[in-house]
Amino acid sequence: MLNKRDLLKKYNQSGPRYTSYPPATFFDSKFGNSDHEKYIIQSNQEKPENISIYIHIPFCPQICHFCGCTTETGFTKPFLERYVDAVIKEINYVARRINKKRKLTQIHWGGGTPNAISYKYIERITNKLYEEFTFSKNYEMAIECNPAHLEFRHIELLKKFGFNRISLGIQDFRNDVLDAINRKPSKHPINEIVAKIKSEGFTGTNIDLVYGLPLQTVSSFKKTVEKAIELKTERLVTFSYAHVPSVLPRQKILEKIGFPSSNEKAEMYENSYRKFIESGYISIGMDHYSLPNDEFAIALKNKNLHRNFQGYCTRETTGQVYAFGASAISQLNSAYSQNIKNASQYINAIEKNKLAVLRGYAVTNEQKIIRDIINNLMCNYYVDLNKIAVDNKIKINELYNLIDFSIDNFIDFIEDEILDIESGKIIVYEKGRLFTRNIAMKFDPLVKINIGTYSKTI
Repeated sequence: MLNKRDLLKKYNQSGPRYTSYPPATFFDSKFGNSDHEKYIIQSNQEKPENISIYIHIPFCPQICHFCGCTTETGFTKPFLERYVDAVIKEINYVARRINKKRKLTQIHWGGGTPNAISYKYIERITNKLYEEFTFSKNYEMAIECNPAHLEFRHIELLKKFGFNRISLGIQDFRNDVLDAINRKPSKHPINEIVAKIKSEGFTGTNIDLVYGLPLQTVSSFKKTVEKAIELKTERLVTFSYAHVPSVLPRQKILEKIGFPSSNEKAEMYENSYRKFIESGYISIGMDHYSLPNDEFAIALKNKNLHRNFQGYCTRETTGQVYAFGASAISQLNSAYSQNIKNASQYINAIEKNKLAVLRGYAVTNEQKIIRDIINNLMCNYYVDLNKIAVDNKIKINELYNLIDFSIDNFIDFIEDEILDIESGKIIVYEKGRLFTRNIAMKFDPLVKINIGTYSKTI
């Protein structure tokens, strides 16, 4: 049996993150506005019936060198107003094509830095959502906030607008690490921000950390994790930094400083995993942790955890995702579509055509089945191929043919005690969670086509 270092060396290869299946590298520019509109209408007859909304705010006061998000800086107030007008026009057009009987269960604001724009714009867009959709009684509305631009009065305003979850993008508590990635530290002490969020009655707070950044060490990240645990937020996330300078040229500047090795990154992951578990958190998927009474932990226990471009979610709140704003990606049952990435071009397209699709992908029935397998594996560390076959109304031998399933394909994982397969059930062991992307690739016939550039799996 291989030791940890040898396992890391063996499995640290490039591969999709599987925030969608097929991955976004397969999106095609031949997919346009008319296709998007067709699939919006079709989505009314498809599952899940729930509606999820994503709002993208592609603006930052300053851009972090490590960031993989679509964002811009140097925006003016008139330009920002045009952008907000365009988002509202897009919402208006799409909402008219969605069945009014369907419930809105989930809203997520991402960026960019959503909390760096004027809160009157956040209120305008939010009011438009209230106007166009029927909110579920137990809806979730979350916003990503950079604590460098977060005032206590902002938290009060967000609660007033109907937000009930805040995700704090801390990345690291060390100022030298933040300085290296061109990110400002929190304006107020994080413990006071978290306390304010709780006192205002928000149902949850997320803290986002990133490991593998310049100047981080195994020891320093361990201290960052310990500090995060002290805050006792409902959820914690430790993202692995993905270095793909060929896709994101701004990341090249970080190479002058250097990065932790893959072995050090893996040790950061394992240390944080152990620390969180010892502190009473439950491991969710590959990189999330939640308190035992949080809905993520309950969903995982019931094998009902799900995942989309915005991260993990539950089957109860998950809906087909209708996304608005520059670069935003809609995830419908039968198609994905991504908007134009440049904010100015997005605005012009919306003003002219009411939609601004850059590219997309129509998902085949066979790919929906594979998506089901990979989602179960990535979210629940478990997949029952017999249940997948029943749920998708195909025979088990047809499913095996579709994914070219054979025990031989997984023999390395079995011998390395990463997973076990019994009667069509794949169970990933605790030590194998770091390699979940590698396992998912074994079910993915598109991997052989090798389209696009992927980050390392570890």
